[in-house]
Amino acid sequence: MAKEKTAAKKITKYLEKQGVKFELVPHKKVYTAYDLAQTIGTKLDEIAKTLLVKVELPEVKKKGVFYIVVVLASYHVDLQKVKKALKAKKVELAPEKIFKKFGLEPGAVSPFGSLNDFGVLVDKGVVKAKHAIVGAESFIESLKLKVKDLVELEQAIVASVGKKNTLKLQRRSTKSKKAKVSGKKRKSFKKKVAKKVASRMKKR
Repeated sequence: MAKEKTAAKKITKYLEKQGVKFELVPHKKVYTAYDLAQTIGTKLDEIAKTLLVKVELPEVKKKGVFYIVVVLASYHVDLQKVKKALKAKKVELAPEKIFKKFGLEPGAVSPFGSLNDFGVLVDKGVVKAKHAIVGAESFIESLKLKVKDLVELEQAIVASVGKKNTLKLQRRSTKSKKAKVSGKKRKSFKKKVAKKVASRMKKR
């Protein structure tokens, strides 16, 4: 947990140094944007998730460069659209060794690619959201900031690279179910008491 807080602190220090306003969002440990939305009680369209990809560009001699692709949690990254947006020869998921090399955890990559010399590609849907909750390289802390500030800070490319998910948040109905159950128990108890009272009255 201390390591995760240190990772988030690295991001917050970077943003403070760059003069970017943000709000720290602490929460219980979560590993997906879906779980984060459920935990903090917000919509999927208010959370931005990231995907680290390896890209082969025709004008770049080295084997691959890396981009962080940012989409809303209600979307998933379409690699074909990423390929088209970057005019790339090839686009694939970043290998595990890259995460280890940069001390990153899959599922906790922040959208601040400049910290690791990564490019940043932001989906148009995220830009429309104006504000978004983003990762901070931690499973227990996230950040809320203006999308405009993120795009400007990272000099991000903005393009349509996401595809809408059919996944929807489940409504929490446990409380109402418990209330119904406890209500039934009360009625049953009252009926039993009423029967006992009636029985005693008859005996008298």
